Amino acid sequence: MARYIRHACAFCALLLAALLGNAARVQVVESGTYDRNPANRRATIARYGQPRGDILVGDEPVTGSTDTGEQLRYERAYKDGPLYAPVTGFASQAYGTTFLEHAGDSVLSGTDPLLAPLPLWNDMTRRPNPAGNVVTTLNRQAQEAAYRGLAGRKGAVAAIEPATGRVLALVSSPSYDPAQLSGNGEAVTSAWERLNHDPEKPMLNRAVRQTYPPGSTFKVVTAAAALDAGVVTDLDAPTDSPDPYWLPGTTTRLTNEADSCGDASLRTAFEWSCNTVFAKLGVDVGVRDMVGMAQAFGFNDTGLRIPFSASPSTFDPHVDRAQLALSSIGQYNTRATPLQMAMVAAAVADGGLLRPPYLVERTTRHSGETVAGSGAHPVRQVMNPSTAVRLKELMTDVVREGTGTRATIPGAIVGGKTGTAQHGVGNSGVPYAWFVSWAQAEGALEPQVAVAVVVEDASADRGEISGGGDAAPIARDVMRAVLGW
Repeated sequence: MARYIRHACAFCALLLAALLGNAARVQVVESGTYDRNPANRRATIARYGQPRGDILVGDEPVTGSTDTGEQLRYERAYKDGPLYAPVTGFASQAYGTTFLEHAGDSVLSGTDPLLAPLPLWNDMTRRPNPAGNVVTTLNRQAQEAAYRGLAGRKGAVAAIEPATGRVLALVSSPSYDPAQLSGNGEAVTSAWERLNHDPEKPMLNRAVRQTYPPGSTFKVVTAAAALDAGVVTDLDAPTDSPDPYWLPGTTTRLTNEADSCGDASLRTAFEWSCNTVFAKLGVDVGVRDMVGMAQAFGFNDTGLRIPFSASPSTFDPHVDRAQLALSSIGQYNTRATPLQMAMVAAAVADGGLLRPPYLVERTTRHSGETVAGSGAHPVRQVMNPSTAVRLKELMTDVVREGTGTRATIPGAIVGGKTGTAQHGVGNSGVPYAWFVSWAQAEGALEPQVAVAVVVEDASADRGEISGGGDAAPIARDVMRAVLGW
């Protein structure tokens, strides 16, 4: 009898070992497979089982969470959703996350290991961490000024602090309310379809994901290349530039909107945006040096992230002399995002140094304790410091007495460059109005803000410098907001 009992005990022990082994296999070896199985809703339920962390502008959250009482309990809420949509993106139970909601998702959802004060204890108890927060670099007043200035017109604004690379404003218009996409019901599906089929493309982040021909604002880059290469040594010397200018090797004639561009000096040509002078300067500088300068400013960079990715701005390195002439005035294949052109203005303002733009100041635990800062940002010398000094002088002239007078701010030194970018078949489209600028309060040691504005549906007549009329006042208001005026 005892032998049968021993056999039964051994068999039960074997079954227990098999059970424990299988449990270990399921929970340790194959846990990832089960976690990733679409039929497993536990992770999704847990993800929305606690409030999501907030995205902050200054000390104030621009996001929140709404308790629905449903299985997926908390939905994302937004304060001033259309104003901050190009920064926050959306966090949708149905369609995932975008922009900072995506880039900071591990912190905002509470899954980042750095949020746990006692990681080992949390691993043992499997308790979720309270969600953390993402603190942005935005200046609330500048963001509001940019959004108000665009007033629903298609366009975008990007503003940067030159000395640090902090993004102070990032606005795209027209915009949308991300809260429309937060849940998972029929209303969310309907909003998704409506937004994606809207011809105005309200979900397109025009500040970082749309490239435009930069037009005459690119002349800042061309002037930097000409000065750095020694093609121009005296701002007031004639440039030996004919008006009109025949594109090399073609029968195409390039003309100017302004008068007195024939043989104009670099100062006059920059002040009144003479196409013929800058087209010829680009050819004189040559493809290699023009490409080198454009890339130093950030063109053709496919890896720019702020922390979400930006579309690369482009300057074609494979061009003939006629194409180079057009590229050098911001036409042909030259394309730029507003963020890129703000970087151009910032580099000039900061003595030729370019600091990569960034949008996140720090991430914090729910209690406010910092988890991670913005980190070190590499600095690149784009041009000679002496070149930057002369470019600042040229940009200041544009605002004081040239095409950018509407950007004037009493009590501040302002530099700028207008641009009117042609597009469409035979340049038949309404020109894009551009303005890039920087501002420095009188008595300040350095410029405090660099701005780029593009307005797609500019209202100016084709014969006007529409960047000065449509975009410059928006840039002025953004700069005033940063200066605190």
